[in-house]
Amino acid sequence: MIGYDIYHSPLGKIYVVVSNKGVCRIELFSEGWKNFLKSNNNIKQNKELCKETIKQLDEYFLGKRRCFNLKLDIKGTKFRKKVWDVLSNIPYGQTLTYKEVADKIDNPKAVRAVGQANKANLIPIIIPCHRVIGNKGKLVGFAGNKVYYKEYLLKLEGYIK
Repeated sequence: MIGYDIYHSPLGKIYVVVSNKGVCRIELFSEGWKNFLKSNNNIKQNKELCKETIKQLDEYFLGKRRCFNLKLDIKGTKFRKKVWDVLSNIPYGQTLTYKEVADKIDNPKAVRAVGQANKANLIPIIIPCHRVIGNKGKLVGFAGNKVYYKEYLLKLEGYIK
């Protein structure tokens, strides 16, 4: 079983997709959601299946939650899963650079591949790809030209004043 629901966040609509195994997609952008639905036209809204995820997202945006306690249904290559594991362990309100993530997976030359893994993250916020920044603290690499999402989330977490 797989179902979705819509969470109305301070950033706008967030589409939450949950399978029996756990959260499998958090879609921040309506164009991404439309593309997802084209290839998953049998998915149905299921508020009950998504209830806990939406509750925890709401707590996060209200500043009451610093880490998520949800089962995840992660699909990706072994390399990407290693990157996402590092991202999942970046503490609330802290950041790492793409280079630091590459170093943590013992592949210091894989900075660009780390960026691609970040881009391929289907569970943003919960797997906090927004906590990965460029050299010298520059906010880069969030859904192309949507760096303001990263900035909003890092302000919410107190990293940016």
